[in-house]
Amino acid sequence: MLGSNPLKRRLEQGGCVYGMLNSVPTPWLVEMLGHAGYDFVVLDMEHLSVNPESVEHMIRAAECAGITPLVRVPGVNTGAIQLALDAGAMGVVVPRVESADQAREVVAAARFQPLGRRGITGGRTTGFGRLPLGDYLNRANDEILVVVMIESPLGVENIDAIVEVPGVDWILEGAMDLAHSLGVAPDTGHDSVRQALDRVAQACARAGRQFCAIPRAEGQHQRWRERGVASFLVGEDRGILFRRLRDLRTSFGPDSEVPATDAGGLPEDRKP
Repeated sequence: MLGSNPLKRRLEQGGCVYGMLNSVPTPWLVEMLGHAGYDFVVLDMEHLSVNPESVEHMIRAAECAGITPLVRVPGVNTGAIQLALDAGAMGVVVPRVESADQAREVVAAARFQPLGRRGITGGRTTGFGRLPLGDYLNRANDEILVVVMIESPLGVENIDAIVEVPGVDWILEGAMDLAHSLGVAPDTGHDSVRQALDRVAQACARAGRQFCAIPRAEGQHQRWRERGVASFLVGEDRGILFRRLRDLRTSFGPDSEVPATDAGGLPEDRKP
């Protein structure tokens, strides 16, 4: 059943929030992220083939671990936004938004009347009827986050109009795709990328929108904090897990001589 969004409450109280992009689609890992202290998780349906039932289970895992679940849909797609929210997501992340018209389309799909045109359903979001439908409609409009990603020069060019669209809550930067569009990939620290992100962050500050940064290099987190940024997507679980597993294996050194074993295959020093 849709409840209060702890992510919004923490920001309203002046806190700073940290999230993780989930690219290992398992409820177990989502639950672990919550217990590890992250404030939100972005379940990725843009680059992964995750079926709707799995997403619903991951949302349940987030709920039980106290971490706010957001779903990144494949694009400006009314059907995908509707499915994610009906599954219980506390917000949607929409990539490649490049105009105010696209932002308005996202809001219309994610909000109920009078803020949008989202279709009405019941199910788990109302506790199967425990929460009166009228109360749910109001709560959803208040609690659900609408996050749009700026990942192209056109999106940067139109950022002042995008942030003024009523119903848009956050702007999430997409520096890697932006660097690709600017012809400087994979250098997300290139001056052209940095200047574009600064322009986006400034537009958010003027409009009272949350700018969500992705620190990629030493000092970037502190730099954004000094500018008043309070929302951070700090990494992707898949890459973090791989690097940690690789580093752990490397810490034991290169392959060494295999110890002698008995007939049962156990090394001599490990026989019971």
